[in-house]
Amino acid sequence: MSQPVSGTLESGFVDPVLDSQSIFRLVLDAMARPGMVQSVGDFISEVPLGLQPATAACLLSLADYETPIFLPQWLREGAVPRFLAFHTGASVTDNPAEAVFAVIDGDSQECALSSFSTGDDRYPDKSTTVLVQCALLNDGEVVSLEGPGIKTRSRIAPSELHPEFWNEAIANHGLFPRGVDLIFCAGEKLVATPRSSRIIREKI
Repeated sequence: MSQPVSGTLESGFVDPVLDSQSIFRLVLDAMARPGMVQSVGDFISEVPLGLQPATAACLLSLADYETPIFLPQWLREGAVPRFLAFHTGASVTDNPAEAVFAVIDGDSQECALSSFSTGDDRYPDKSTTVLVQCALLNDGEVVSLEGPGIKTRSRIAPSELHPEFWNEAIANHGLFPRGVDLIFCAGEKLVATPRSSRIIREKI
């Protein structure tokens, strides 16, 4: 099991090439099958303090020197920017609108989903993919998902999200085909909610 550490630049993937390819396919599968929990397992060995292993695995697989990454202020001040620059070449931005990828804490209201790029009518795919870090994927408010990749309905329950999070996510889906894609990360597990997924709150 991967562990958060501090100090030197962490080793990241055990096998940078093969593991990156495996995680890339895993993320694609997660986006194609919204609501299905995936695990990065032992692909990633060590991560810096502040990043969930699943978050780090996604960024190491998807980011490069052409993809600015938004981080919360407290992560911008730690080892995470050096880790990302070393392993991916990606720069860190404090401007949500210019980020290709973003990391947010689900319980924080520092940055609303509407702050990120939602693409435009011509290029809706030019939007931000937001990695939402949370404690667990099965101990929060239960919401249902409908849409492409889901036979009937799928249910997810990421824990410790701030009170307005699901309202923001529902409004985000209303922008479709524009809008951000969401990947919830908890430990070594992740579950995706692309902008095409309709979100239904079962209790309000």
